[in-house]
Amino acid sequence: MQNWIDLFIEQVKATTWLEWTAVLLGVTEVLLAKANKVWLYPTGIAGTLISIYLLLNVALYAECLLSCYYVVMSFYGWYHWVKKRNEPPVKVSYANRQEWIVTLLIVFAGWGILYLLLINFTQSTVPVWDSWVSSTAWAGMWLLARRKIENWVLLNVSNLFAVPLLFHKNLALFALLTAFLFVVAIFGYLDWRKIIKEERLKEEQLLLNVEVA
Repeated sequence: MQNWIDLFIEQVKATTWLEWTAVLLGVTEVLLAKANKVWLYPTGIAGTLISIYLLLNVALYAECLLSCYYVVMSFYGWYHWVKKRNEPPVKVSYANRQEWIVTLLIVFAGWGILYLLLINFTQSTVPVWDSWVSSTAWAGMWLLARRKIENWVLLNVSNLFAVPLLFHKNLALFALLTAFLFVVAIFGYLDWRKIIKEERLKEEQLLLNVEVA
């Protein structure tokens, strides 16, 4: 146990200012997501662009692809969340059957495709683990962009496997951030579930008032 603590301390001491910046932006982003605020997207984009550079340096290629995908999905989510003319903003909701099918396709097809890419075109030493972390996170971010509560579940599956992977690659601060994100995601799920319940109560009350009138 002491060896792990000593290793963590050494890695934190070696952390660059770019890593600190990426981590601080990541913390801000997830707190904004938990609060259901659209500003999570520009914050996340800034942090992710820094992460892409850092991940390339340690040969986590699937994670780097994940980050590129995240930038694209962030712009999509940003647009999807913003209120359009004469339309209400997208509400938090549960994924339907079709969305779950797409989610599972992203997870398992993405896992297989990323694994094949890593073993054939990169020098990755952790192709199975790296591709799994990325594919589950891809699915979670797709659900987040559509404002589906299950995004927290998929993102935490990714977080659970990402922590030891990042420690293995000597990115201690990123591993600590991911552990923090795991905890925040639990509360994010609970907060979003509360939002859904409140929305349902409002709709039921509105329907009741209409029937009484």
